[in-house]
Amino acid sequence: MTYCVGMLLDKGMAFMSDTRTNSGVDNISTFRKMFSWSVPGDRFITMMTAGNLATTQALISQLEERTKAPSERKPSILEAPTMFQVANIIGTTLRDTIAARALTGPTAASPAPNFNASVIVGGQIKGMESRLYLIYPEGNFIEASPETPFFQIGETKYGRPILVRGFESHMSFADITKLLMVSFDSTLKANLSVGLPLDLTLYRNDEFAAFHERRITADDPYFEKISDSWSEALRNAFHSLPDYELDA
Repeated sequence: MTYCVGMLLDKGMAFMSDTRTNSGVDNISTFRKMFSWSVPGDRFITMMTAGNLATTQALISQLEERTKAPSERKPSILEAPTMFQVANIIGTTLRDTIAARALTGPTAASPAPNFNASVIVGGQIKGMESRLYLIYPEGNFIEASPETPFFQIGETKYGRPILVRGFESHMSFADITKLLMVSFDSTLKANLSVGLPLDLTLYRNDEFAAFHERRITADDPYFEKISDSWSEALRNAFHSLPDYELDA
């Protein structure tokens, strides 16, 4: 399983993903799920993936191959004129990748494997605003808006309440990072299929490069402090609630 979050902020964008991939409790591995491309002064794109590992790796390989010589290998996300077109390229490639694997995967004697995957992609192209999209396995997608300013993929339910209650688009990058860490800590505590290390990327509008990238490991002192402080704050908040009166 996976947990990834992409946020559209007034000042830019924030992305965080875990790295755990598992095929049962005895086969757990670490794979990067966040990928970025940058053309100085022109564009910045970050993508996060969730779902079948073979599908997502094939998707990334195809997109990456097209960036090696964009004029020869089209369509390339480095030549797309808008972020909408970037999302469309990724969606079409994802849909085709899933379809190709489905044709060669299941047999009559075996259950059909799930080749599905989903993607969060965000970025900015010069002269335009930052954009954030959620792409479905079918290749279609939706765009973040003031009413829906962040997207999650993977194991979303444990970390979502934190984001719904705490997110504000004008928050500082420091506070957004803190909020993301609390959301991920809540997910890690509830689901063993999501695990450290975590990858964090922060992007400030019109810079066309990430200004902060970090891998958060199990021994990260700040993450440990956030986890312990949040647990203590929840206990204190619970005990401060009015007591329920039981009839004698």
